[in-house]
Amino acid sequence: MSTESSPVILTGNDLTIDEIIAVGVGDRKVTLDTEALERCRASREFLEQAIAARHVIYGVNTSFGPMCNKIIDDNQIEALQANLIRSHAAGLGDPLKSYIARAVTLVRLNTLIKGYSGVRLELLDFMAWMINEGVDPYIPECGSVGASGDLIHLAHLGLAIIGEGQVYYRDELRPASEVYAACGREPMRLSYKEGIALINGTGAMTAVAAFALFGARKLLNISCVTAAFSIELFGGIDDAFDEDLHRVKPHPGQIRIAETIRNLYHGSGNITQRENMHSLIRQQQREGLVYETSINVQDVYSMRCTPQVLAPVAEMIEAATQTVEREANSSNDNPIIIPDKKKIIHGGNFHGQSIGFTMDALCISLATLCNLSERRTNKLLDKNLNEGLPEHLIPGTPGLTMGFMGAQYLATSTTAENRQLANPVSTNSISCNASNQDVVSMGTVAARKAFRQVSNAKHILTLEILADLQALSFRNAGRMGRGTSRIYAALLPEFALYDNSRVFHDDLVRMRKLLFSSQLFDDLSGYWQE
Repeated sequence: MSTESSPVILTGNDLTIDEIIAVGVGDRKVTLDTEALERCRASREFLEQAIAARHVIYGVNTSFGPMCNKIIDDNQIEALQANLIRSHAAGLGDPLKSYIARAVTLVRLNTLIKGYSGVRLELLDFMAWMINEGVDPYIPECGSVGASGDLIHLAHLGLAIIGEGQVYYRDELRPASEVYAACGREPMRLSYKEGIALINGTGAMTAVAAFALFGARKLLNISCVTAAFSIELFGGIDDAFDEDLHRVKPHPGQIRIAETIRNLYHGSGNITQRENMHSLIRQQQREGLVYETSINVQDVYSMRCTPQVLAPVAEMIEAATQTVEREANSSNDNPIIIPDKKKIIHGGNFHGQSIGFTMDALCISLATLCNLSERRTNKLLDKNLNEGLPEHLIPGTPGLTMGFMGAQYLATSTTAENRQLANPVSTNSISCNASNQDVVSMGTVAARKAFRQVSNAKHILTLEILADLQALSFRNAGRMGRGTSRIYAALLPEFALYDNSRVFHDDLVRMRKLLFSSQLFDDLSGYWQE
């Protein structure tokens, strides 16, 4: 874990996706803002006063859900919280990755420190210690309907906090109580309101969504790179990326994508300029080809329409980022305590519909990005479409060697899978909890689906990059633009011409790691700027 970066100061108001990722993967630690802690102290004191005044407060001195009319004795209100955690820690399936589980803890802590949940400062300090020490809860992936928040996922977080669950510690899954003993730390004993405050929120879906968006941003950048490579390889016509063309259809994402691709290939000797195309056609006409030219007047859609196709993808990622960051900085449990207005309000801020809708829309966007990539790869490999490149990009004798023939199935099948994953789940509300939760969001399922789709899309873009590099080994590599040539040079150390002398899988693994486990494509502007 890196200790050089400054810690993320949690205020409850300004946590970003980049910070969620950095804390999740262990690059940064956290500290708690003193003003936020004072808000939390005031919230807790007001709750204590309300309990002393014998106010009936949901989840504090009542039971939960459809049993909210059952009043709990004062001497049992702390046991109520532990019972809630144990009963709802009922998830199954593969566990969330430990770095996502840490992000879940982070997001929940940030929403609690906002100051409207009525929890003790001791609980906030304990959660911050877990994050900084690398004690990450074991959270099964299946179980949340995303309505009273991520009840099951966050109950497993709560179970770890009270020392009854399992945690990941130094890459090993161990009982939480055992890890706390080794660290000289006692597990938490939850006080009233703290069990429901922990689990009645959207921390799991928000954390998963943050990681999905982090991957989606890199996928979009790489898709711009593969588009630029495609134009370089096929001598694409510059008209399709002309600034004036896109200004008359002024979708912000379209303008940005066109500009990015235009900047990447700027200075290329491979691009077909419109004025040069006119002179070449006139030359052919003089040679007798009056009614037909061998020059394409415009390129196929997977090249020419890239800005238009990726425009909504770029805009969706931007909008989704705003939604996820807003959720990560929201007070989203129930009831909400507002001491300065002397209010304890029962409501539904735990509902995850915003995350559900956003993640479903992201899935549609990424499926479209994958369609584009898969079609460009097919154009490179099909001898009837690839404009003189070797069939299947085979460097030797076709037949004896098969080049990229087998690898294309990876892109085709995974693109089909991602189209299926684009089907919305946030519309699939099913009533549960004795019909108390009669409209639910399925936001966590949508976020998990998006995270899986991002992983699949990485497979598809990895293959396209390898196909581009293979094709560039046959032609046009020496005349590329400033941006594309620099990216080509950065990728070459991990690339070797595929000639059937080794297993293709190994090339895919190596390139995928370079593309998505490095900062190579975090900022494309550095490739064309001086």
